[in-house]
Amino acid sequence: MKQFESFKLDASNECLWHHHAQISMAPKPFAVLRYLVDNPARLVTHDELMEALWPETYVQPQVLRTYVLELRKALGDDAAEPRFIETVPKRGYRFVAQVADLSGRTNGSQQKTVPHEQEPCRLVGRDKDLARLYEQALGLTGGQRQIVFVTGEAGIGKTALVDAFCQRIGTSLAATAVQGQCVEGLCLKEEYYPVMEALSQLCASPHGDTACKLLARFAPAWLPGQWREAGVEEAQFNARRMPGDLCAALEQLACERPLVLILEDIHWADTSTLELISALARRKAQTMLMVVATYRTPLESAAHPLRALKQDLLMHRLCTEIALEPLSRKGVKELLCLEMRQDRLPPELDRFVYRRSEGNPLFVVVMVEHLVARRVIAQGGANEAVRWDETSTLQELEAEVPEQLSQMIDLEIARLPAKQQRILEAASLVRVAFPSWAVAAALEEDIAEIEEACDQMAQQLHFLRSAGQDELPDGSRCAFYVFAHGLYREVLYRRQPEARRARGHARIADRLGVLFAGSEADVAQEIATHYEAAGKWQATIDTLRTAAQQAHKRSAYGQAVRLLEQALATTGNLHGPEKIADEIRLEIAAARNAMEGSGGRRRISTKA
Repeated sequence: MKQFESFKLDASNECLWHHHAQISMAPKPFAVLRYLVDNPARLVTHDELMEALWPETYVQPQVLRTYVLELRKALGDDAAEPRFIETVPKRGYRFVAQVADLSGRTNGSQQKTVPHEQEPCRLVGRDKDLARLYEQALGLTGGQRQIVFVTGEAGIGKTALVDAFCQRIGTSLAATAVQGQCVEGLCLKEEYYPVMEALSQLCASPHGDTACKLLARFAPAWLPGQWREAGVEEAQFNARRMPGDLCAALEQLACERPLVLILEDIHWADTSTLELISALARRKAQTMLMVVATYRTPLESAAHPLRALKQDLLMHRLCTEIALEPLSRKGVKELLCLEMRQDRLPPELDRFVYRRSEGNPLFVVVMVEHLVARRVIAQGGANEAVRWDETSTLQELEAEVPEQLSQMIDLEIARLPAKQQRILEAASLVRVAFPSWAVAAALEEDIAEIEEACDQMAQQLHFLRSAGQDELPDGSRCAFYVFAHGLYREVLYRRQPEARRARGHARIADRLGVLFAGSEADVAQEIATHYEAAGKWQATIDTLRTAAQQAHKRSAYGQAVRLLEQALATTGNLHGPEKIADEIRLEIAAARNAMEGSGGRRRISTKA
């Protein structure tokens, strides 16, 4: 595993991670990136790349340029001012970012890995959570084993919390911490995948010799292959891995010093790994063993085995859960100052980022990177103190979703069943909060079925929540839901074909007109917005004019003027709009005259 800035390149599993979110990448661009990262700070010529990746095959040089363009898009890199891949004209490329080898591999057969001994963790807004986690670790000194689940939505900061915790216990408790990472899809193909990764780290730790001896004695089948002594009978290593054997070995190892086993993203773990956690939690022997398992909430399925495991352990008081919440606006501001390495921020920047990120730390960091890449905020001159100035209006970026976040969200949505994707896309046609009737109207489906599907998704998806019910004009009740993050709504909206969006908007507008018949003025703005999004300009104008007439009758002349001015602006989309525009101008003038006359009568009445 190699790291450069906020990216991690996992060569073993052929995937790229950014702030713990996987970036989708085709095999060949990944191979180009891997070769560049493996050869940092030096010129890699076109010929060298093609010989390394396409030996004995003729490849057009243009192919390389195409792949590098894809990489720059995935990394958010700029060819003019590269942070990662520098182009050397007519010669090749140079990887200019600093690369850290997280595996700590050497040229010998042994590995020297010291987990979590990297730069100090930058943790914001998690003091109470860190204190709770550390309090659980203190119980180890009395020989009381600990099982802790750290839960929260994607990007909420579970890994950052665990890293800070490991740094703290490494110094204060002299504990050994080892980590295994669950990888989506891979863990289902290989039993105990994260456990074996953690055991490899354990054998490579400063106390690895003791660990290897205990594993060889109590659980030989669990000893990683590179740590087996030459000449030892192979049969004992090929035996089936028994969870009880590993439990006994870990307990023996944790008798003299605390041992912390970290298993990340266990929502992707295989059933055998979950059963091992259960076994470690239920054994009675005193030991200084702690298991910290992180997973994303809510779980995608009510039948997920992890749900039953955690509930059972909680019921028997065999585990603790630490659920991470989004950062407050104050926490977001602290994180921004930390990322920018300064105390002063551009005006309104923290408010803008907090609103757009909803307090999700990953979203905050990616949003800052996006603003820097778009030159919305820029560093001061080289001879000046480090400062950041707003160079354009933040509101211009309200509808933009950073490319990295868009890819992450789209990948998450693509995993859902097709029916759920269509419902969520229809919901995005409304607002962040949406009623079930609008989704049913857009899809031309039964409201009851839509509500049942939305209720199910609200229990499974971290970005969708139930928001209660509301009464419609006809007396019926309708369920409301809300996207926890506006960014999800924007990605869902954009991933739909334009024609389908237009049909959905038109159907919602038609349904609004039926529901609020006789009081269209109350929802005229909303109806017109949907018709306008559908490209139905005449319907937009007719709706606004009708609503303005009703407002005029109620003496709401200011509202009538605003509705008519919007209708007048829309006439520019019509062919031959002069006649309609003239009619609307007359209606505006009449409404303004009525408003002035009404104001004059009120002044006379007041004097009287």
